[in-house]
Amino acid sequence: MPELPEVETSRRGILPYLKGQTIKQIIVRQPKLRWPVDDAIKNAQGQVILDIQRRAKYLLLQLSYNWIVIHLGMSGSLRILKNHQEAEKHDHIDLVLKNGVILRYTDPRRFGSWLWANSLDDVFQLQHLGPEPLSDEFSANYLFEKAKNRKIPIKSWIMDNHIVVGVGNIYASESLFMAKINPNRKVNSIQLVEFERLVKAIKQVLTKSIAQGGTTLKDFLQSDGKPGYFAQELQVYGRDGEKCHICNAEIKSQKIGQRNTFYCEQCQK
Repeated sequence: MPELPEVETSRRGILPYLKGQTIKQIIVRQPKLRWPVDDAIKNAQGQVILDIQRRAKYLLLQLSYNWIVIHLGMSGSLRILKNHQEAEKHDHIDLVLKNGVILRYTDPRRFGSWLWANSLDDVFQLQHLGPEPLSDEFSANYLFEKAKNRKIPIKSWIMDNHIVVGVGNIYASESLFMAKINPNRKVNSIQLVEFERLVKAIKQVLTKSIAQGGTTLKDFLQSDGKPGYFAQELQVYGRDGEKCHICNAEIKSQKIGQRNTFYCEQCQK
């Protein structure tokens, strides 16, 4: 699943090609995504793409009068085509610019979405989200206050978009390893100094992944069709049974909140 670094990588990749350009048409071959594509999206024709922002895992295309909100779902990706190419089976949407450039949306599992809105206030998926993990608002003090009386595992908690957005399964495991916190620890047992380590780790892990173009495990490709390279940097995720790079103990794997979790019992307490 594309997580925050993959979505931010996509945003940075498509921005130079789309910003300031006029939309010629939007071709919807398959409207049955996670939420059906609104027929009104055809009204994007003739509008200028003013900016492309990101909130959590959503890409926000600001048009002259409206917004297009894109979520990549489990297997979605965006590619820039500089000339026409025949669409393949899973190429569901083309955003065609007047200059001939095409933004093509591919999604084999169709769990992604293209939402049409007059205002971001109309998009319920964007309401009640926690702070961005790379923002100043996301701090150890913020987590410490939120953690009071919470008894769920820390890994599940930091993956809750109401607490902080965009810390998906891969980066949760990696950040907890860097912060030396066992993913099974109850939230209310975490001390302020540990939250300081965790916040620092989350910011470092996400920043490094963005710089390397995201993590390619199965489906994600950058907007130029190339894979991300952060998978080569993973310390624990997907390494169960292998030796920890720090202490040589065996990396463990277990389900926490129905998600595969990877950690080192020796390094993480």
